[in-house]
Amino acid sequence: MTNTHGIAMTIGGRCDALMPVRKDRALTETDTSARADRLRRALLDCAAGQQRGIDAILESDGGQLLGTAHRILGRRDLAEEALQDAMVQVWRKAGQFDAQTGSARGWIYAILRNRCLNILRDGKRLTVLSPADLAALQEHRQQIVPTQGWEILAGTSRLRDCLHGLDGASRHAILLAHVAGCSHAEISTRQDVPLGTIKSLIRRGLQALKECLS
Repeated sequence: MTNTHGIAMTIGGRCDALMPVRKDRALTETDTSARADRLRRALLDCAAGQQRGIDAILESDGGQLLGTAHRILGRRDLAEEALQDAMVQVWRKAGQFDAQTGSARGWIYAILRNRCLNILRDGKRLTVLSPADLAALQEHRQQIVPTQGWEILAGTSRLRDCLHGLDGASRHAILLAHVAGCSHAEISTRQDVPLGTIKSLIRRGLQALKECLS
């Protein structure tokens, strides 16, 4: 059984060889199903203490994961750090994954996004950037939750079905606030919508989600 330190060292070495991928290649239904199955089995291996689980995740989605982190953080070094930290968390928490509540891919990417957002909030590592670069990083946060393709965030869970039932404006505002980490004021500015309207959209959407999930 490999320890956490060994996993971190292995991931660090693998990150150096990964190339960020901006967009996934077009996948057939068979490809998508096979990838989903590989990632589910990879998480089972991680939960069992088998390093091959991490290797399988990086082989299947390493480039896409690094590309996602790079889009959010805007720096290769921070993207690699985020990916390494996220994979360590995947290794530690794999036993908590429940295939009945969402997809393996969505669960893995959620951990990565959370790590990226934590780095964005950690000003110490970003103070070397110019004000213009910092502003650009904030703009990148919107890319975390595209208007289209948001379904990957929730996989095939009930949450996804409930999100699908929301009107587009409420859903997008909720994802920007609770996934991308944008403040209500930031969403208002970027969407060019009054702050009161954004607050109302989020409040109404969250109430609808609560009712749908209850």
